[in-house]
Formats: sequence, C-alpha cells, structure tokens
Amino acid sequence: MGGGIHLGICCLRSRNISSVSGSIKEYEQVKSFIYLGAIVNIDNTMEEEIKERIALGNKAYFANKKMFQSKIITKGAKLKLYHTIIRPIVTYACETWILKDTIINKLLVFERKILTKIFGPINEKGIWQIKTNQELDEIMKHKNIINFIRAQILSWLGHVERMQGMRMVKAIYSWYPISSRPTGRPKTRWMDDIRKDIQKLKVPNWKTLTQDRRG
Repeated sequence: MGGGIHLGICCLRSRNISSVSGSIKEYEQVKSFIYLGAIVNIDNTMEEEIKERIALGNKAYFANKKMFQSKIITKGAKLKLYHTIIRPIVTYACETWILKDTIINKLLVFERKILTKIFGPINEKGIWQIKTNQELDEIMKHKNIINFIRAQILSWLGHVERMQGMRMVKAIYSWYPISSRPTGRPKTRWMDDIRKDIQKLKVPNWKTLTQDRRG
C-alpha cells in the first residue's frame, strides 16, 4: 500500500490541495496522478485518461510515420502495424473503462483517422475519394477499437468472476457500500456498462458461463 502511494506521488500531475499525514511521511493530496501507467483522478472519470491515451497513440503513429507512408509496405502489413503498435498503446488498461458515448466517439474518430491514412483516398474515374466509415468498418471486419475494448472488458469480467474470494480485486468487485447513492442521475458504474453489453448480446446465465475458461 505504501509503495503504491509513493509511486503515485512520484508521478503526480497536479499540484497539492492539502496533505495527508501518515505514520512516517506526509503525502500531498492531488487531483490526479499516474499509477501503473494509468491516470487516477479525484472525480473517478475517464476523460483525462482517454485524452492521454489518444495523444500517446498519435505520438506512436508519427514515430512510425515513414513505415505507414511507405509504398513498399502493403496496406495489410500497415494494418497489422496499427494493431500491434498503436492500438495497444491507446487501449492500455481498457478493461476497467466505462464507455460513455463521448469516449466512444473520440476513440472511433482517432482510429478512423489512422485507417484513412493507411488506406488513403482512391481514384475512381478520375475522382479521388476517401473511404467512408462503413467501408473502413468492413475492412476491419467490424473489429473496430470499441468492439475490441468491449471484448477485453468482458474477458476481464470472466477473470474476476473466477477469482478466489480472498483476492483483493474480487473483494472490491463484490463489495457494496453501506451508504446510499447520491440524489440525481447516478454515474454509470463499470458493472452497469457491462450489464448493458450482456443484455445486447442476449447471453443467458452469464455468471455460470464465466466459470468456463474455454468460453
């Protein structure tokens, strides 16, 4: 616990609001910090993290721009480069994300920009046209970045469901606060988002299915 706090303070991104006294040291209280490569903030929102992920994804693209613009490398190979280099950077720790509409749009726009650069405009009867979003989705076989993230989230859910009860992650997953939720429209929780996906997929007895590692 102490090591985690120390790491977070070393990677802090905001100035202190106040301080928290410990038995040995006094730690600054911050609005956000980086822990294990992911941004944790006081509001428990994902917007800052997504913005940072997309910025890192853009940096990864421009660092490999020569390969993506090369006429020697095939478009299929460039797509594999995107899948193995850029997408993992953007979707790091996505298993814990809550996919709000604004976040979905930002991620899809980012991916489509990369795909447009890979596949470029095509010349049809002397007219240059860029591929539509639908055409890009068909090229990806509907395995876009959002569907990839949802699959990762469901995979992590199955992993957590199979954990033993004494594991910290399982204990937090199973814990319910004693106090009631605040008035007004409640924030969408991680499990709320997952239940929506399970309902869309029409998966019966999903808790039983998660116990089967082959599923």
